[in-house]
Amino acid sequence: MNFLRGVIAGQAAGPQPTGADTIQKLCDRVASSTLLEDRRDAVRALKSLSKKYRLEVGTQAMDHLINILQTDRSDSEILGYALDTLYNIICNDEEEEQDENAQKQADDLGVQFTDTFIQDPEHVTLILSLLEEFDFHVRWPGVKLLTALLKNQCTQVQGVILVSPMGVSRLMDLLADSREVIRNDGLLLLQQLTKSNAAIQKIVAFESAFERLLDIITEEGSSDGGIVVEDCLLLLLNLLRNNSSNQNFFKEGPYIQKMKPWFEVGDDNSGWSAQKVTNLHLMLQLVRVMVSPVNSPGATASCQKSMYQCGLLQQLCTILMATGVPADILTETINTVSEVIRGSQVNQDYFASVNAPSNPPRPAIVVLLMSMVNERQPFVLRCAVLYCFQCFLYKNQKGQGEIVATLLPSTIDANSISAGQLLCGGLFSADSLSNWCAAVALAHALQDNLTQKEQLLRVQLATSLGKPPVSLLQQCTNILSQGDKIDRRGSKVQTRVGLLMLLCTWISNCPIAVTHFLHNQENVPFLTAQISENLGEDERLVQGLCALLLGICIYYNDNSLENYTKDKLKQLIEKRIGKENFVEKLCFITKHELYSRAAQKPQPVFPSPEQMLFDHEFTKLVKELEGVITKAVHKSSEEEKKEEEVKKTIEQHDNIVTQYKELIREQDAQIKELKEQLGSMSSQNEQTQATLTQQLSQIQQHKDQYNILKLKLGKENQSPSNGQGDGSQVNGLQTEELTQLREEVEELRQQQMLLQTQLGDKDALINSLKSEAAQTAEESAGGSENTELLTELEALRSQVQSQASEINQLKTERQELVRRAEAASSDTVPSSDSSVDTDKVGELESRLAALTTETERLKGENKGLSESRADLEQQLASATSTVAILQTEKEKLQTDVQESKKEQDDLLMLLADQDQKIHSLKQRLKGLGETVEDEDDLDARDEEEEEDDDEEED
Repeated sequence: MNFLRGVIAGQAAGPQPTGADTIQKLCDRVASSTLLEDRRDAVRALKSLSKKYRLEVGTQAMDHLINILQTDRSDSEILGYALDTLYNIICNDEEEEQDENAQKQADDLGVQFTDTFIQDPEHVTLILSLLEEFDFHVRWPGVKLLTALLKNQCTQVQGVILVSPMGVSRLMDLLADSREVIRNDGLLLLQQLTKSNAAIQKIVAFESAFERLLDIITEEGSSDGGIVVEDCLLLLLNLLRNNSSNQNFFKEGPYIQKMKPWFEVGDDNSGWSAQKVTNLHLMLQLVRVMVSPVNSPGATASCQKSMYQCGLLQQLCTILMATGVPADILTETINTVSEVIRGSQVNQDYFASVNAPSNPPRPAIVVLLMSMVNERQPFVLRCAVLYCFQCFLYKNQKGQGEIVATLLPSTIDANSISAGQLLCGGLFSADSLSNWCAAVALAHALQDNLTQKEQLLRVQLATSLGKPPVSLLQQCTNILSQGDKIDRRGSKVQTRVGLLMLLCTWISNCPIAVTHFLHNQENVPFLTAQISENLGEDERLVQGLCALLLGICIYYNDNSLENYTKDKLKQLIEKRIGKENFVEKLCFITKHELYSRAAQKPQPVFPSPEQMLFDHEFTKLVKELEGVITKAVHKSSEEEKKEEEVKKTIEQHDNIVTQYKELIREQDAQIKELKEQLGSMSSQNEQTQATLTQQLSQIQQHKDQYNILKLKLGKENQSPSNGQGDGSQVNGLQTEELTQLREEVEELRQQQMLLQTQLGDKDALINSLKSEAAQTAEESAGGSENTELLTELEALRSQVQSQASEINQLKTERQELVRRAEAASSDTVPSSDSSVDTDKVGELESRLAALTTETERLKGENKGLSESRADLEQQLASATSTVAILQTEKEKLQTDVQESKKEQDDLLMLLADQDQKIHSLKQRLKGLGETVEDEDDLDARDEEEEEDDDEEED
């Protein structure tokens, strides 16, 4: 300890040790001390000397400090001192006021020490493991040290962290630290970690980075937040820029919706802080990253749709029309809105409906165009408005038609300012930048739209009082042809370039516009004079554009004007200019430096107004037309005639081939249709067979049921009656037997009634005779009359007995009949009472009636089953005939297919002959030196055009 105090405080007497000596002694102390306190004091001393003696501490103490990190993990204080010391010798940001050479030396020193430190990848892994320590004095210096290492040697350190187990996850845990200092430095660390490394960017994104960062931005106050919000936004830009995987992940989550509150601005937008401007600028850049034109079209369209649905586009348009917004924020907002609506029909339609809060309300497009053609507005703002207008018209034929319609005479409103009026005003104003911007904007209204090119030919302009109006095309060519009135300074070159780009876009692929242009007798002489002159560098660009315009007049010429046919224009070029000179002037366009810069991306970004010469879409047109115009100029009239003849022959053969192909397609379609019909008929046949099988099974079921009922009925007819010797069962009786039995029962009933009447008469007679005999016996007992009376009485008694026996016999017969009737009902109960017999007879009659009804019902069911069977047999016969018809049609279709195949083989033979003839003609053309495209090239071109059309429709 005394030694350390002497080192730090210095000695009063004796020679003072040098810094290197002191550091060497401290390093020895660190290496040799056994007490933790001594090592801690030595490391603390090295930390205090590390800024002043950076080189000495770095060269002598680095290994000892690393050893401390490895061995003294239990003491957080000494770990913190060691990490701070390493940070001081590796970091390059400690001196603010240094000259350039000193700063460069310091940077080199930091890089050297970083290289020494990361020679062993385990050292970086050691720092990552120390970040797991929650102690503030260990975690914070560890974060700063790792950040410094990434700044000095980003790629090497990224590689070590990437292969380290859970390396990125440990760093992501820093965002969840409750101590803001560590969290904020963790943001800076992740910014360095995610630079230009897609793999680490993906890992960080899938570690819930988007959700955490957006939560931090919200907690810090969004656009009103401080530097922490800026750091979060910079990290988000690192994760999303040029990383399609992370962009898809961001789009699929709820993160775009969470961006909407960032852009909520109030009515009072004055006094924005510099930090708020920076934050909002980064937020707008984040939106642009998601909808950048360099992204895949599908991903961009999906993001544009989400931004419209969640209201983000509406919020951006609110900022666009708000007052008091700083100029740079307004410019970036315009660029952002441009890319959000670019190529999206729904978003473009919404933008067209946005009105500025003015009195009267004006469309936002009109307000923006007013800024574009106003020379007092900032240059970057005017470029942004032009880009917005271009994006509004990109793949938007509806918008193009609306813009051109504002120029037509039938739609002009004198009381309001329209977009067309502003464009015409800018096109012919004294400001060359306004001329160029208006010309390019109008060219975009005509891009790939033949209808609007023809409609714009109707536009008439009033040049001055008392003179007839002239067309817009004529006015543009008049300005170009007035060479004596145009100052050929740089500013006016910009005007002429803009007008020439407009004319080239206008008349390309539009023969009617070419005819209108050539109809003016002054245009062709002016173009040939411009091309043939020897002028300066800037004028050479104008000459190249004039050559392009003249070449378009040749290539898209329909020979409707006798004085300016293709042949005459080529002869004029050959005589006045020379073919080689013409091609040289034409090729100068693509060699221009500003042409290459404009061809890189759609947004017009120029360092100064003077360099604003080329438009991105125009560079595509030049690339497309340069080669075909060169070929068209070099061809002689004879070659063209031969080529036309060959083309006609090829077209004829192509037409024949096309006809045969169409015929084959039709036959293929017919065969396909017949096959479909055959398939449908086969399926119908199968269904019919299934239905027939089902019906046959039903018939069999009905037959079985019928047989069962028949057997049951036969058994009931033949089964004997139990307990009756002479009786029979009623269920087996026939109708005649039942009728006969009824008649016998009725006859028996009548006989019974007759016998009962006679029996009553006899009883009355007996009673009267008894009374008379008793009276006679009392009057004379023993006289002769008594004898006669007794004899008569005995005769009467015998008569009564005979009658009683007769009655008994009748009763016996009656009982026999009753027993037969009761046996017929299988329920016999003997009775001696006549009233009971009557009841039994009635019951028998009722049972007979029921049996009769049952028999009738069974007969009806039997008849119905017979009819159902007849119907099913009829359906079976019908199905059998249908199957026979289908089989006949199938055989006929097979015959037709065989005939079609035979015809197709004949056609293929004919096609082979035609192909052989075409091949021989192409060989002749190649022999004549002509370039002939094969069918594969044509098919590939057709497929590319179809894909382009599909992308435009998307």
